[in-house]
Amino acid sequence: MLFRSPQIIRLILVSLLTLTSAASLATVEEIKPGTPFSPLKPSRELAMTTQQIMNNLLRGHYEHQRLNDQLSSQILDILYDDIDSSRSYLLQSDINEFEKYRYRLDEALSRGEMAPAFHIFNRFQERVSERLSYLLTELKEHARDYRFDVDERLDLDRENAPWAKSRDELDELWRKRLKNSILNLKMAGKENDAIIELLQKRYQNQLNRVHQSKPEDAYQTFMNAVTRAFDPHTQYFSPRNTENFNINMSLSLQGIGAVLQSEDEHTKVVRLVPGGPAAKAANLEPADKIIGVGQGDGDMVDVIGWRLDEVVDLIRGPKGTKVRLEILPANSTGTNSKTIAIVRDEVKLEEQSAQKEVIEVKDGDETHRVGVIDIPTFYIDFQGRMENKPDYRSTTRDVSRLINELKDEDIEGLIIDLRNNGGGSLEEAINLTGLFIPQGPVVQVRSTHGRVEVLPDVDPSVLYDGPLTVLVNRLSASASEIFAGAIQDYGRGLIVGGQTFGKGTVQSLRPLRHGQLKITQAKFYRVSGDSTQHQGVIPDILYPSLFDKEKIGESALDEALPWDTIRPAEFVREDMVSPDLSLLREKHQKRIEHNPDFRFLREQKALIEELRDQTQVSLNEKTREEERQQNEDKRLKIENERRKAKGLELLTSLDEETEKEEEKETAEEAGISKDSDPQDDALLMETGHILMDYINIEAARMTAQRQKAS
Repeated sequence: MLFRSPQIIRLILVSLLTLTSAASLATVEEIKPGTPFSPLKPSRELAMTTQQIMNNLLRGHYEHQRLNDQLSSQILDILYDDIDSSRSYLLQSDINEFEKYRYRLDEALSRGEMAPAFHIFNRFQERVSERLSYLLTELKEHARDYRFDVDERLDLDRENAPWAKSRDELDELWRKRLKNSILNLKMAGKENDAIIELLQKRYQNQLNRVHQSKPEDAYQTFMNAVTRAFDPHTQYFSPRNTENFNINMSLSLQGIGAVLQSEDEHTKVVRLVPGGPAAKAANLEPADKIIGVGQGDGDMVDVIGWRLDEVVDLIRGPKGTKVRLEILPANSTGTNSKTIAIVRDEVKLEEQSAQKEVIEVKDGDETHRVGVIDIPTFYIDFQGRMENKPDYRSTTRDVSRLINELKDEDIEGLIIDLRNNGGGSLEEAINLTGLFIPQGPVVQVRSTHGRVEVLPDVDPSVLYDGPLTVLVNRLSASASEIFAGAIQDYGRGLIVGGQTFGKGTVQSLRPLRHGQLKITQAKFYRVSGDSTQHQGVIPDILYPSLFDKEKIGESALDEALPWDTIRPAEFVREDMVSPDLSLLREKHQKRIEHNPDFRFLREQKALIEELRDQTQVSLNEKTREEERQQNEDKRLKIENERRKAKGLELLTSLDEETEKEEEKETAEEAGISKDSDPQDDALLMETGHILMDYINIEAARMTAQRQKAS
């Protein structure tokens, strides 16, 4: 039997799920600026749930932490970061007052006492109410008189800023923030009256929601600071969020197929679900920020400052309906937002299934055929298998069929494309690995109590023993990393692309009297003994990447469990590629040195990093416009250098590129466009060249050996 431990099976199944919570939007009463915030009070049920959570964490979490002063201090710092990461609401006097809890939260948690947590949350909500009241008053009384011809700058990075000592100090900060918001909208072409009206609605909605807070909000905020002290994937779900988690488990959710999270006042895209509407529309990217949501062709609703569950509820909707999103692109070098449209739909298994194609790789005067199998996720029709349906779908069954078809098409080598594959069924990752190696261990799972279970491929047959390359990127995670790691450890094929996500932990769900707890209970290890956690899989040949590792990936998450090692499993390494790695890297570097697409990637990445280091923004309209134009000119120059090198028509402005993208989207909506040509995928084509380099090197070695033998 493949899985010898029922507990491991349960852990694995739950570890493959993703959560996006939602709550129904209620009619919100309008609150007048300056209205005092009514303090929230904990219930006895929450106290009892707290003790239940702590028992689970202390006895069942992978990391055996003790409830002591050190953990108490850590929880307080995480709570500060969660509620006020930009240090823009709380005062130094508040922090001084809360310091009495630094080494007392452990004792309060053991007793289920929520008074300290609610004290901090109530004070924070009071400060938020004060800031929003200030903004509304400022908009009404002074904003129309703001001048944008004076030299002022706003600090954008306040993560390590000192806490404000007075309300006056915060007033000055928020005056500049308001001025910046007005200037952004002004430069986006909005008129003054429309700007004032939009911002009044935004801040009034936020104020209304602050005063609609419930004890559950305070409790969930604090308990997730507690769980995050253990690791970022351990999480408390309220009864409402538990219900939504169950909706996701049943796959009955209709929406755009994106996993979202809150970041400061924005809703950020974490990843796209393979085969989902957003992934197919190709107009939304990880780390993009959603600032507005519109239904069909209706008005755009400003959602800055909204709770995540409320934003998600706006985005969800019936299949076939259109939702419009106003977004701030992750790699945008300007201040302008853009609006995209996505048609809601269910994510269907067949749209997540593996697909094949053949690319033609030119090597001098010769053209070689290379097979490509794109695997968006690791899937299996559990119900179909349980019912013994002969045609049930799974990754391994589909890939087996595709490999046989590609063999009939006379391919010389095979690429497995795992870019953006966020994981899925671990069983399928193991079985898929078995198509390329004889029987042997594929992954190790270490449990809370230190027991290590080796999960093997038990099938001695090998479906494909030819040249193999696996293409990955930063969004290749979990089961993808297990497959890529096994191929690399066995030396069965080359791994190329970007460093993977680093998700190497396993979670399970535990019911509580009030909600449920998702808790980390195990960790994945490669057969080499290396963990996939935090570090992920480092390719044999690295490609330049636009993904910011400080924002995307396990290493970007605070309190993420560390990378470590255990004893290697017993396996036979084929070592088919390591003797050629240095020569393959040399050929790759020489080839991409003047490749226009790779040069474009490198220059674009350098520009993004340059802009990322700019932690201040000018509030002078002329200066801001000059800075924006300089950035646009740099982007245009980089793009036109690429176009010139490829013999394409040059652009006079980036607006031309945007118009062409919009025309493409319109054509796709009308059903008259075709999928993009794989030959235009520079990273895929370079992977094909690397694979052919490997084939040629091996062929030359075999020829030399035969000549020597004769």
